[in-house]
Amino acid sequence: MAEALPSDVADVLDVLLSSDDPVHLALRNQVPHLRVRERCTCGCGTAYFELDTAAVRPAPSGASTVVAAEAQIYTGNGDCPGEVLVFAEAGYLSWLEVCSWSDDIKVTLALAQQTLCR
Repeated sequence: MAEALPSDVADVLDVLLSSDDPVHLALRNQVPHLRVRERCTCGCGTAYFELDTAAVRPAPSGASTVVAAEAQIYTGNGDCPGEVLVFAEAGYLSWLEVCSWSDDIKVTLALAQQTLCR
C-alpha cells in the first residue's frame, strides 16, 4: 500500500514545480493524485511515486524519462553539497531524488526542504 504524500516531499515538489512552465503546471496537477510507493533506505529521502494516471493528463515532457525540475541544496554556511531532482517518465511524475556531492555533509530531503522552502 502506498503511503500518503509526506510534507517534506510535498513541500519540495511545490518549490521545484512552481514556475508557470506548461510542463510544471501539468506536473503540479498530478500532485494531488500522487503517493509515495517507496523511499530510499539510506535515509537521503529519495521518494519513488505511485500515480493514478487515469485521473490526470501527462505533462508535455515527451515519452522518455526527463529531469523535470532540479535545485541545488545549500547549507547555512553556503556550502553546496548536493541537489534534488524531480523525474517524469512519459509525462508523469516518477520520483524525487536527493543527490550528494560530498562525503562531509549528509544530504537529505529534510536539508533540501529546509533550504528551499524558506
